Order: sequence, then C-alpha cells, then structure tokens
Amino acid sequence: MVSDNRPTTFHLDHAVGHSVDVRAGDAPLFTYVYRPDTAQLESPKPYLHPIRTLAGDVVSLFRPHDHVWHKGIAWSLPHVGEHNFWGGPTYVHGSSYVQLDNNGSAVHRGMTALRGGDGRADIAHHLDWISQRGQQIITEHRTLTATVLDDTSWALIFQTTMTNVSGATLNIGSPTTKGRENAGYGGLFWRGPRSFTGGTVQSPAGTGNDDLRGTRAEWLAFRGRHDGSGTSSTIIMIDDTANPQHPPQWFTRSEEFACLCPAPFFSEELPVAHEQTITFRYAVLVAGGDHGTDGTVALADQGRAALSRWTAPSSTGEPA
Repeated sequence: MVSDNRPTTFHLDHAVGHSVDVRAGDAPLFTYVYRPDTAQLESPKPYLHPIRTLAGDVVSLFRPHDHVWHKGIAWSLPHVGEHNFWGGPTYVHGSSYVQLDNNGSAVHRGMTALRGGDGRADIAHHLDWISQRGQQIITEHRTLTATVLDDTSWALIFQTTMTNVSGATLNIGSPTTKGRENAGYGGLFWRGPRSFTGGTVQSPAGTGNDDLRGTRAEWLAFRGRHDGSGTSSTIIMIDDTANPQHPPQWFTRSEEFACLCPAPFFSEELPVAHEQTITFRYAVLVAGGDHGTDGTVALADQGRAALSRWTAPSSTGEPA
C-alpha cells in the first residue's frame, strides 16, 4: 500500500490448478479457490476464503459445523430445476430438508484472465455446472476484480454470465419458492466470522438484524467485531441496477450467525429457457472499522461508484 495517491500494485500468486492468492501491495486480500477438493455432498464450487481487510482481519468463515457447505463467499444456488448447487439436503415441501442425489458441481474449465499490476487485479474463467449424474446443466463465464478504494477499504466486483445448456427450461428458485417461509437464500452468499454473531445489519433505510431478512434494498451491510483484537469490520454487498429482480430481496442473519446474500430468486422463480443467458454483477466492499450509520452509507456509495466504473478485463490466456 502507498499513501501518495499512486495506484496500488496488486500481486497474484497462482497455484496452478487450484487457487489464486491476491495481495494489494503487501496486504493479502483473499484466496480464490477455483478448483476445490470438496465432497460431492457439499456441491463443489469455487469460493473466496480467507477474505481479509487491508489491516489483515479475516472477515469470512470456512465450512462451519452448522452448515459445512458455507465457504467464505461463493455463488451458490439451492434450486436450479431439480438440481442443488448449494450443498447439503434439498428443501422438499411437506418433508422439510431431504438428502437427495442431486448435489451438482461448478467445475473450472479454463482461465481467460489472470492479471495483477497497478490499480486492479483480475481473475476470469470458464466453468461448467454438472449435475450429480454427470449432465452438463449450465456453462458460465465468471470475472472477479479487486480494487483499493481508500486506506481502510477495498472492493471486489463479481460478475457471472450463465447459459442454460440443459436442453429444457430451468426454474431457478429458493426454499421459499418451494414453500418454506422467509428462507429465500441463493446467489452470492457471504458467511461471516463466528464473532460477528449479533452484529448490526444495515440497509439504506436504517439498521436492524434478522428483521431485514426478506426486505428489498440496493445494498445491505454487516458491521461486526473480531475476537482477540476487539476491532470491527464492515462488509457491504451491492446489487447492480441491471441485475434481474433489482433491487433484490435479501437473505441475512445476525442472531444465529452472520451472513448476507442478495437473493434474486428469494420469493419468485426465474425461468431460464434452453440456450438463454443471464448475467449478475455485484460489488462487495470490505472495510476495516465500524463507520457508524452515516459512514456505512458513504462506504456503500463508494462501492456503487466502483461498480459503475468497472470494465471487463481482456483475455490473457493464462494456464488453467
């Protein structure tokens, strides 16, 4: 990191065939595991963990005992037609959660961009979504871009473009669309540290906690404290205005554990026809400290601006 307004230099360490570590100057930001060693029951998929503030505090949780399929930040969908790309059991109305043979995988196929340098870091790759029975369901191109916003905060821009290649219409939904009240999770899902339990959830309308689950908003923030140091950190997830169902309903928890998820399929299924393509884009802002209600709004504005400035990286043809 530098303090004279020069662009931050990003460094990428690529463990070929497994993961990419991203640093801003000397500060490690996250590891993106794009080819994980995950049990089929947990619906293998890429994830970001650990995720850190610029000061080094970890703001993600990996494989918690209560939901072992929660892994940092991941693009996770529990109901894609008959398939579960979330992990664990599937919600079946009248039977609660049932473990079915439907846990699919999002499988890395090849890098299209992998670049550090001044101002930003880019990772982009192709994936195939494969059912537990081995059928190709979706093809995806995914991009992650990291930028530093100021001395305490950085932003991740996450974009996914998904094409249905299953041969039939896929209805993408959630446990709520299947009959479970106020459980519309599915999408870009963040699981926070244990110590964040009981933290403050904030929307543009004000602060709360579990009462903000199911509400619609352009962004949601989570303000929590760390064990050990006693310091605080803030996570803000911001929905792009072009996303389907914008502004989304949100799945969030604070009282049981810390999580955020802009959930475009919360209460209404999205039908995706064969060969139809859908795109979602988000900003995730990671900030050191608790900036209060007004300061969190200002951070969300910074994240929105970063989302508006974002441009897709060019292909670099890096090793898979």
